[in-house]
Amino acid sequence: MVKELGVKAYRFSIAWPRVFPDGTGAPNPKGLDFYNRVIDELLVNGIEPYATLYHWDLPQSLQDRVGGWQSSETSKAFAHYAGYVAERISDRVRNIFTLNEAGRFVDFGYGWSIDAPGLKLPEAELHQVRHHVALGHGLAVQAVRALGRAGTKVGPAENIAACVPAIDTPENIRAAEIATRELNAGFLNVILEGKYTDAFLEYAGVNAPRYTADELKIIGSPIDFVGLNIYAPQYYVVASDRAPGFTVLPFPASFPHMNVDWLRIGPETLYWVPRLAAKIWNIDTIYISENGTSAADVMEPDGAVYDIDRIMYLRNYLAQLQRATSEGVPVRGYFLWSLMDNFEWIYGYEKRFGLYRVDFETQLRIPKLSASFYRNVIARNAVGL
Repeated sequence: MVKELGVKAYRFSIAWPRVFPDGTGAPNPKGLDFYNRVIDELLVNGIEPYATLYHWDLPQSLQDRVGGWQSSETSKAFAHYAGYVAERISDRVRNIFTLNEAGRFVDFGYGWSIDAPGLKLPEAELHQVRHHVALGHGLAVQAVRALGRAGTKVGPAENIAACVPAIDTPENIRAAEIATRELNAGFLNVILEGKYTDAFLEYAGVNAPRYTADELKIIGSPIDFVGLNIYAPQYYVVASDRAPGFTVLPFPASFPHMNVDWLRIGPETLYWVPRLAAKIWNIDTIYISENGTSAADVMEPDGAVYDIDRIMYLRNYLAQLQRATSEGVPVRGYFLWSLMDNFEWIYGYEKRFGLYRVDFETQLRIPKLSASFYRNVIARNAVGL
């Protein structure tokens, strides 16, 4: 499937519990065997592997022993795992993402009890969890630098709080810059600037995370790229004369979305978010590490899935990304979510994001019409408008 699409790169995740079943201690000698086969097969077929070290699969023993990311012991354990993996795959894998979507697994898992481990921590404890995750990222960067092959590149993949100027006047664009920095202050900004913003610390007050200067230095360890997972506009903003300099606008009930409520349709997000991020943080390499949509896929009597809604979404989003790169925004790669229908966390098997339909009983994979669309985009390296 991957080769027939013509993709040049493939992003995959490694499961920490497979490699270190107890989170720390002795590794499972067979833990990387599967991934080594995947890497080798990709390379044989001329496809560049991009590995992700953490996509929310925390070893259960770490949650049981130290409370997972509530403890900096998990940050240190993650770094040990990261170094172990980098030492063994960086002879073939040149790009490694540390953590995927800290903004999701922290809030959903530790704040809102939606994802694992299903906690509703007080605000101070939740901020501390976020800090430990950022620390884990920084320690992992250092471990990859120390144990990976020379030239191995490393960075995060984050579901950035996506801010878009409601109208692209200079005042509103500046407001969107301020909003992007401040609404990502708890994770992405501290990584890229090595400090928490004054506004974030003032807002958090007594609930602000506890940290040391050394920890901030670790968190701010230099990275080679930033992965941005972008699906939908999260905030439309306009300028304000009052602090902090922007106003977030409410979404009207009629705002269009795909077949899941949170996935609002805002193609311009794929233009504005990387443009703003590159300017605010002086980033020279951005990957769109996730973008795509679920759709109400229906298999027709002829056995095909004509997902023109997904094609509509991708065509318009990719056109805006093409606009960004044409203006010099440093997006160096794009990863579509996802290749196949999969287990979609709280939605289970209900929401289908794939270019290939999966029959979950037989495991049969069927290319949807969007697979043909995407193959054509790759072949042309452009979107037909």
